[in-house]
Amino acid sequence: MTRRRSVPWIYRWSRPLIGAIAIAGAILTAYLTITKLAGGEVACGVDAAKSAASGCKSVLDSPYATVFGLPLSLFGFLAYGSMATFSLGPLFVSPENNKRFRKQLEDWTWLLLLAGGTAMAVFSAYLMYILATELKSVCYYCIGSAVFSLSLMGLSIFGREWEEIGQIFFVPIVVAMITLVGTLGVYANVNGPTADGRVPITVPDTQPTPPNGWEVTMTSGEAEIALAKHLTAIGAKMYAAFWCPHCFEQKQLFGKEAAKEITVIECDPSGKNPQPQACAAAGIQSYPTWEIKGQVLRGTQLPRKLAEISGYQGPTNFKYTMPGS
Repeated sequence: MTRRRSVPWIYRWSRPLIGAIAIAGAILTAYLTITKLAGGEVACGVDAAKSAASGCKSVLDSPYATVFGLPLSLFGFLAYGSMATFSLGPLFVSPENNKRFRKQLEDWTWLLLLAGGTAMAVFSAYLMYILATELKSVCYYCIGSAVFSLSLMGLSIFGREWEEIGQIFFVPIVVAMITLVGTLGVYANVNGPTADGRVPITVPDTQPTPPNGWEVTMTSGEAEIALAKHLTAIGAKMYAAFWCPHCFEQKQLFGKEAAKEITVIECDPSGKNPQPQACAAAGIQSYPTWEIKGQVLRGTQLPRKLAEISGYQGPTNFKYTMPGS
């Protein structure tokens, strides 16, 4: 009587584990995508100096967080959703009546899991490199997603007994090379000018210091100055906080000369000429918030939209833009 060989627990539980991690990643990226598309603010945590929250927001709003004009998290959601489908799909096929089909399905989906896990891990590694060297900020969402991706790759390699050992070397190497080349191509001109010659705005990798925060460095054009004066003339207000990366982006879109013309209400008590009572009375919940002719606009606004909302009739050859806009 031959004794049946026991199956290692990792082989039995690898698919459910991959599915659980992928679902968690899908929930994470879905939250980031919905928040981004809705123009809201992600929850990044708060510390005494607000630097962690500021750094988190600056990373998620950097040029690296937008691909082909869409939030990077949207592509992450699709990737995690695919991994969840590949891992859990075969479990719903009954082995009694469809043994051969299920075996084929398991083999093919394992190759897809191996390829997908490798691609996600390589891409996440590149983003971690950018986070450490270019952005120099902490993003817990990014780190969490990188851990998920690395776990998916590890489970896809060690979660089954491979009949052809060469597969776990050949497939990851080829996929890693393709992913790396594609990633470098996508981000080749991340900080370059747009097709119409406008320059994208980015947030510095330093921490903001009270009371002024980051220094506005962009030079205003004729259109930016004219729009800023028009907004002030009609009583428009921008509620802001010195540590808010979106507020800095908004000022950079105007340029340093025009930014001085805007009526800015500082909501943080540590900022310059603070007016926290005015912000509380106006019910301000996120920064920046514009109040123009009775309308409330939350988040960074492109000059052309502010011009449209405010009834501006001057020159519209605005110099700057936001990534993905």
